[in-house]
Amino acid sequence: MDLKDKIRSIPDYPQKGVIFRDITTLLKDAESMVQSVEDMQAKLDGVEFDLVLGPESRGFIFGMPVAYNMKKGFVPVRKKGKLPAEVISWDYVLEYGTATIEMHKDAVQPGQKVVIVDDLLATGGTAEAAIGFLKEKGVKKIIFLCILAAPEGVKKVQVFLIELDFLEGRKALPGYHVESVIHYE
Repeated sequence: MDLKDKIRSIPDYPQKGVIFRDITTLLKDAESMVQSVEDMQAKLDGVEFDLVLGPESRGFIFGMPVAYNMKKGFVPVRKKGKLPAEVISWDYVLEYGTATIEMHKDAVQPGQKVVIVDDLLATGGTAEAAIGFLKEKGVKKIIFLCILAAPEGVKKVQVFLIELDFLEGRKALPGYHVESVIHYE
């Protein structure tokens, strides 16, 4: 099944000139939803890691089942003001604005290996912000999963379900091996 066929494109949302890739149509189809999680998880075969980190909100959708299936802990990264304990914050640029995300200060320990799971690579802002948290915490290895396995010898991997190639989000992630399941040019 081609997962791209299950994603609805909405022009001029949330602003004129943007084509929003709506995954709700993929998620409501049980077979497509299961396949998307399995495809992302398969990219982690042979990759050693301790935690799955999921940026709000679609990182929760894909990150939790990956963490559960692989028997790993899950760390939510939330929008500003949503977490109750002491946090670290990071400001970043989206394809159509700016935002701040936060993570509990004690969520990740130095030396841990973390997989970041999200649905989309656009400008790379969210990925870059999440990586900033992890570097600040002394994480040993960072893997960004929006769907990918670390090739032999590669320590920094980003994986995505969807990549908007024309926004060149890979450029925001120098030194990281980036893989995506679905591409929009």
